[in-house]
Amino acid sequence: MSVRTPTRFALVYCGLVVVPVAVALLLLNVDVGAGGRLRTMVADAHPFARLFLAIAVIVAACKLAGLVAERVGQPPVVGEIAAGILLGPSALGAIAPTVRNWLIPAGVLPQLDVLAQFGVVLFVFLVGLEFKYRAIRGYGRLAVVVSHVSIAIPFLFGVVLAVFAYRRFAPPGIGSLPFALFLGLSMSVTAMPVLARILQDLGMSGGRIGTLAMTCALVDDVTAWLLLALVVALVSASSMVGVLVTMVLTMLFVGLIAALRPVIAWLVATATRPARRRATVQLVLVGAVLAAALTEWIGVQGIFGAFLFGMAVPADNAVAGQLHDTVGKLTGALLLPLFFADSGLHTDVGLLGRNGVLWLWAGVILVVAVAGKLGGSAVAARGVGADWNDAVQIGALMNTRGLTELVVLNVGRSLGVLSAPLFAILVLMALVSTAMAAPIVRRARAGSSSPGAAEQPAHAGAATHARSAPAAPDNSMSNAPASSPGHPPTGSPH
Repeated sequence: MSVRTPTRFALVYCGLVVVPVAVALLLLNVDVGAGGRLRTMVADAHPFARLFLAIAVIVAACKLAGLVAERVGQPPVVGEIAAGILLGPSALGAIAPTVRNWLIPAGVLPQLDVLAQFGVVLFVFLVGLEFKYRAIRGYGRLAVVVSHVSIAIPFLFGVVLAVFAYRRFAPPGIGSLPFALFLGLSMSVTAMPVLARILQDLGMSGGRIGTLAMTCALVDDVTAWLLLALVVALVSASSMVGVLVTMVLTMLFVGLIAALRPVIAWLVATATRPARRRATVQLVLVGAVLAAALTEWIGVQGIFGAFLFGMAVPADNAVAGQLHDTVGKLTGALLLPLFFADSGLHTDVGLLGRNGVLWLWAGVILVVAVAGKLGGSAVAARGVGADWNDAVQIGALMNTRGLTELVVLNVGRSLGVLSAPLFAILVLMALVSTAMAAPIVRRARAGSSSPGAAEQPAHAGAATHARSAPAAPDNSMSNAPASSPGHPPTGSPH
C-alpha cells in the first residue's frame, strides 16, 4: 500500500494527528474555575513553555519579515525592526490583545529583556572585533572629517530640537541637559553592521564609495559609543563629583584594556591547535562578559565595555573567525531578533493616535534627523573632493541608523530620559531613515555618468570583506575608476 500524493498525505496527517494533538494540549492547559469559567494554567504551571513559545514566535516573525524586506529591496534588519513593532502594542496588541498576551505574556517580558541585553552585549563585542585600525590610517583625514561631521551636525540639530521639544516630551524629573544630550546622540548614530549588509546587497562592498562609507562608519561607531558612555555617566551620576568619579574609573578601564591587549594578542597567536583554539574562544567570551560587567558597575553600560574588549582582540585570525562563526550566527539568528522585539514591545505608535501635533513632531524629527545626518555627511564629502553624486550616496549610507540607534534609544528609555511617545517617534525615525538608504543609493548610481564607478575597488591590492573597510592609500575622492574590476562581496555581516 502506498500514499498516492504528498498533498493527500499532508492533509490526512494534519487532520488526524496534528489537530487532535493540538486540541488535547489546549484542553490540558485549561482549567474550570469555581465559577464555571475557563482559565489557562499555562502561565502558572509552565512558565518556561510560555518563554520558549514567545521566543519561537518572535524569531519566526522577524525571519519572515526579514525575507519580505529582502523581496522589496530592503536589508533584512528593516523587516526585523518592523516585526518587533508589529508584535507590540502598536499592532497586535491593539488589534488582538488577548492573542498577543497569550503569545507574549507580560510575565516573560523581564526574561526577554535579559536575553535581549545579552544579545546586544555580544553584538557590540563583535562590532569591536571587526574594527580595523589600518582602515582609518588608509583613508586618513578624509574619513575622520566625514565621520565626525556626520556626528557633529546631527548632534547640534538634535540639541537645538531639544530646546523646543523639552516641555512636551521630557519625562517628569528629567533635566534639560540629559534630555538634550540623548536627543542629540540619537540623531548622530550610524549602524555599521546594517550599512555593511546594504553595501553587500548593492554590490558595493570593497568599492571606492562603499569602502569610504564603511571606514567612516567605523570611526562613527567608535565615537558614538564613547559619546554614549559620556552621556550615560552624566545622566546617571547624582552630582558633579559622581560624574568625575565615573569618568576617572572609565579612563582606568580603558587603560586596563590597553594593557591587556598584548596578552590577548599572545593568547590568540598561540592558539594553533583546535583544543587550544576552543579554549581561547571561551576565554575571550568570558573576558567580554567581564568587561561588560565592569562597565555596568562603573555606570557607563555594559555595551561600552564589550565594545572596547572587542577592539582589543586581534582580527583576521582563526580565533576571530571561530567567534564570528559561532557567536555571530547565534546572536544574529536568535538573540538580536529578541532585541528587535523588545524594542517593538515598548514602542506604542498608538500613543500618537490621531493627535496631529504629535504626528507633526514625528515629521519634524524625521526631517531634522535626515537633514543633519544625510545632509551633513554629503556636504562634508563634497568638501573633501567628492562630486555631488558620490556625496549623496555617502550621505544616504551614513544615514543608516538601524540596530545601533535602537541600542541608544533603549538606553535612554531604561534611564527614564525618553518618554514613551518620544521613544515611539524615534524608533519610527530609525526605521524610516534606514529604509531610505538603499533606494537613494540606487537612484544616485543610476544617474551617475559612470554607474560602475561605485563598484571599483578602493585600491588594487585591497582585500574586500563586507564586514570591514579595507585600507586605501589615498585621501582623495577621485572619480577615475580603478584599473581592476570590482570584487564581489565575500562575507555577510551578522
